[in-house]
Amino acid sequence: MGKDRDQKLLEEIRQFDTPSVTNVVATYPSHPLCLGLYHPLAESWYTDHSLRCMYPELGALAGYAVTAVYGPEDTTFKRLSNMDVYDAMDASPKPTICCFQQKFPPELAGKIGLSGGNMTTAMQALGCVGAVSNGPSRDIDEIRSMKFQYLLSGVSPGHGGQDVYAVNVPVPHSRHGFGAW
Repeated sequence: MGKDRDQKLLEEIRQFDTPSVTNVVATYPSHPLCLGLYHPLAESWYTDHSLRCMYPELGALAGYAVTAVYGPEDTTFKRLSNMDVYDAMDASPKPTICCFQQKFPPELAGKIGLSGGNMTTAMQALGCVGAVSNGPSRDIDEIRSMKFQYLLSGVSPGHGGQDVYAVNVPVPHSRHGFGAW
């Protein structure tokens, strides 16, 4: 019963566009239906202009967040891998949305297309329906036919070495690390 109710709620959530959600969360704090979760002008919003929907034709998504932090290869910290991210997705209720922070130095941040066709195939096989990231991804044309939604800072053909720094922790949404999803 609980699972069916949760799926129904996720389906209902998909009917609301982002501006409507923003209004309820914080935009009009004096309105009785506004949750007032943060000051709408002084605090970090949950999203901003730095994220772009790659496939608007797929519409809105709703799911359970699985988070990860990726950064440059670090030989001093090899405790986590993509398998830890995939294990978290596998253990999560479905559908999932992968929210991953790309924590690369500024000179690399716009060049590393972290997720591509292979990573998307793995995520989709584990019940993931979309991803949100503060950085670019690659293989966007290949992924389009997979009907897997992406909200990203952009697209980059490049790909570099990376390590998983954390799994299922709060991750910021912007390039500069402000705000939270």
